[in-house]
Amino acid sequence: MKHTQLICAGLALGTLACVGSKNEETMKLQYPTTQKVAQTDTYFGKEVADPYRWLEDDRSEETAAWVNAQNEVTGSYLENIPFRKSIEERLTELWNYEKYSAPSKKGDKYYFFKNDGLQNQSVLYVQESLESEPEVFLDPNQFSDDGTVSLSTTSFTKDGSLLAYSISESGSDWRKIIVMDVESKEQVGDTLKDVKFSGISWKGNEGFFYSSYDKPEEGSALSGLNMNHKLYYHKLGTPQSEDVLVFGGEQTPRRYVGGNVTEDNRFLSITAANGTSGNELYVKDLEADGDIVQIIDDFEHDNYIAHSKDGQLYILTNLDAPNKRIIKVDAATPEPENWTDLIPEKEEVLQSVSFAGGKIFANYLKDAATRIEQYDLQGKLEKEVALPTIGSAGGFEGTQEDDKLFYYFTSFTYPTSIYAYDIASGESSLFRQAEVDFNPDDYETKQVFYESKDGTQVPMFIVHRKGLKMDGQNPTYLYGYGGFNVSLTPGFSVARLYWLENGGVFAMPNLRGGGEYGEAWHEAGTQMQKQNVFDDFIAAGEYLKNEGYTSKEKLAIAGGSNGGLLVGATMTQRPDLCQVALPAVGVLDMLRYHQFTAGAGWAPDYGIADSSQAMFEYLYAYSPLHNIKQGVEYPATLVTTADHDDRVVPAHSFKFAATLQEKHEGENPVLIRIETKAGHGAGKPTSKQIEEWADKYAFTFYNMNEIPEKLR
Repeated sequence: MKHTQLICAGLALGTLACVGSKNEETMKLQYPTTQKVAQTDTYFGKEVADPYRWLEDDRSEETAAWVNAQNEVTGSYLENIPFRKSIEERLTELWNYEKYSAPSKKGDKYYFFKNDGLQNQSVLYVQESLESEPEVFLDPNQFSDDGTVSLSTTSFTKDGSLLAYSISESGSDWRKIIVMDVESKEQVGDTLKDVKFSGISWKGNEGFFYSSYDKPEEGSALSGLNMNHKLYYHKLGTPQSEDVLVFGGEQTPRRYVGGNVTEDNRFLSITAANGTSGNELYVKDLEADGDIVQIIDDFEHDNYIAHSKDGQLYILTNLDAPNKRIIKVDAATPEPENWTDLIPEKEEVLQSVSFAGGKIFANYLKDAATRIEQYDLQGKLEKEVALPTIGSAGGFEGTQEDDKLFYYFTSFTYPTSIYAYDIASGESSLFRQAEVDFNPDDYETKQVFYESKDGTQVPMFIVHRKGLKMDGQNPTYLYGYGGFNVSLTPGFSVARLYWLENGGVFAMPNLRGGGEYGEAWHEAGTQMQKQNVFDDFIAAGEYLKNEGYTSKEKLAIAGGSNGGLLVGATMTQRPDLCQVALPAVGVLDMLRYHQFTAGAGWAPDYGIADSSQAMFEYLYAYSPLHNIKQGVEYPATLVTTADHDDRVVPAHSFKFAATLQEKHEGENPVLIRIETKAGHGAGKPTSKQIEEWADKYAFTFYNMNEIPEKLR
């Protein structure tokens, strides 16, 4: 979002008066007037007003005018923060370092992504060998002038001769798939359109499987309900109109369907789900062109075929194993009664598994930090991979013929580095290391366990500069998520580095609802236990204050998507907890979330208001939109969203901000920042990321009555 350069000037729908610094006088805001309509819904006899329902039409002229008016007020406010420009300049300096992905061997060539530093999109490079000079293979920065068209998924054929890749425009979840010949770099066949929530899995070199919904109606692509997902097979050289429906549609209606061909090209595995957790599992023998066989017939557990060999299937599952296990079964009789444990469930959570170089690499979580174990194909533990320190690792991808693999490692003060791993010896060697303008020895990371409202012990990472004074005066950024079985693990963020180098504290609790301790931890934060997540987050804030890290006046809470719900619920339940609230692309209307795009798929975590009176009453009791009270002083709030967010539609944020501006009392600003030509976050250009972080930090420091330490 570009800021309007206005100094104490009048706006068409809102005015801003600004004089001096916040220490002396505050900016006085007049928010745009938001029209109210007489819209009321009835749930189990309870009437619920929805006066800003018209803002759900994010393509109307009226909504566009409202967005422009809000952005003018917000942009002018942020531009007038004296140190905002300096923050953006320093973030640009910090961001400007080379970033690499791990190399991956496709055919006889190696591919990796690299960003020179400030490129809007990372570039795909190719090498003939690991020692040869890299060449640009595919540059997404050429897709558009402003960097808003991004490369999403890449999938090579096993021999490396063809590449299918998908692109996203303006951050939308809708994709296009393009196939290119690797040698000539010429496009092969037509561009596939209207693809969503899809992988790309090749069947030999003949064609590939992908997933999508029916083409949306004109004007509804970014908000229309996505219902029946379909798995298609596209034969190379034929038009998309001739693609074969493999699974889904009216015969087997499912909200999410995915297909993946095993490395040996023998089996097609199909996952089918109606929510974001729990799936049916099917398999089809491609060699025999057999029927689709159902392995799992319910949606209660997560199941995934990770590998096949000699007619045996290797399945990662949490059936009868909340922390997950790997089983082995004959593909001819794949039902659960025939399963045998290959790697049984452990105390630690098995996050993921990869099969490469004739070995199994199991990625475990122990108190939200990675542990990697190497097994043979009979399930015998061979070694634990030594990692540099406590942090997060991933990768270990490759073919069964590989003798060397690559993985990444990162932690809060450990920039993402790439390691080469020799399978035979178990030795790791540093392959590429990021060079960032900071000294990691100046900072420390600790993990604490604090008590939530019901006595549950919750872990939290705390990062800050060494020698921190525990005087309760440190600007503190409390970030959380707590949902959908997602695990928050230690990772490096160049944007976060700015906060740390200016004396800030970063805190990240592993809330219930996440996956850090398996399915039991996840379920403890879902549906009618969702309040546990908010209680965990509130308790984290109280812990930071009680232990002398910070105070109410120096605490900011932040989160995105489901984490935006977390912030919205926390600030409406405990407006006295913090000084600043930063809900990003949040799920904020819990009564209507399921009526947009793929929102109904979130029901396993949230529940649906019209499913029962008890569920309605529970959701209504914490729905952030419906719990903003008249006359309450809420924290200084910067709501952020984007006009092309078709995951969590911007109407959530629009209605929340309008209601907050209507009912909030006091001098704290409550603003909304609406990015243009951007979506839920994936593929956002570097330039837009830097601008957004500069705005968030400027807003946060300013409303804490702080000047960033290095600017004093």
